[in-house]
Amino acid sequence: MRALIWVFRLFLFLLLFGFAVKNDDVVVLRFFFGAQWQVPLVLVILLFVVVGVLIGVTATLATVYRQHREIGQLRGKNEEGTKSDRQNSIPLAHGPDLPESY
Repeated sequence: MRALIWVFRLFLFLLLFGFAVKNDDVVVLRFFFGAQWQVPLVLVILLFVVVGVLIGVTATLATVYRQHREIGQLRGKNEEGTKSDRQNSIPLAHGPDLPESY
């Protein structure tokens, strides 16, 4: 199985390398105020892929951090309760069709 994964990785690398070699033409990126940047097309594509990945990771980190903090709070509440409190409490059923307790 590992050999198959490495063959797939090699194939993917060669495919992307071939794409880079075929797209080595120089393109001109024009910015505001007359600024220009002449760079190979493959570097422009790579740059925008990296920027897209960074934006995606940044957007995900906020959610992951919030969930991590919420899990920590729930674990703290769970540890505060004693075993007797858990046995005496009435479990609640949640849902639109279910009664409040059973």
